[in-house]
Amino acid sequence: MGFTDKTLQCSDCGATFTFTVEEQEFYAAKGYTNEPKRCTACREARRNQRRSFGDDRLRRQMYPAVCAECGKECEVPFEPREGRPVYCSECYNKVKLGSRQ
Repeated sequence: MGFTDKTLQCSDCGATFTFTVEEQEFYAAKGYTNEPKRCTACREARRNQRRSFGDDRLRRQMYPAVCAECGKECEVPFEPREGRPVYCSECYNKVKLGSRQ
C-alpha cells in the first residue's frame, strides 16, 4: 500500500499537523482504521490527563473500623454499618476461605 504524508487538522486546538507515512504504516500494522483527530501535543496532553484522572479513581475513600474477629483497628473501602461485622483483611480472608469449605 502506498502511503503519502497527509495534512490534518487537530480537533482540539485547530492546528494543522502532518500524519506521516511512518505513522500511517504504524496505524495500519496495528489495524487502526481511523486517522488521528489530534496533533501530537494534544494527544500527549490528553494521555497525561487520562493518566492523572485514573490515579484519582484508584484512590478510594477509606473508613476506620475495628475488626469483629480480632479487634484490630483497620481501614475498609466502605462505610461500616451498625450491626454488620467488619473484618480486617487477614480475618476477612479466613472467613471467606472458611465459607468455601
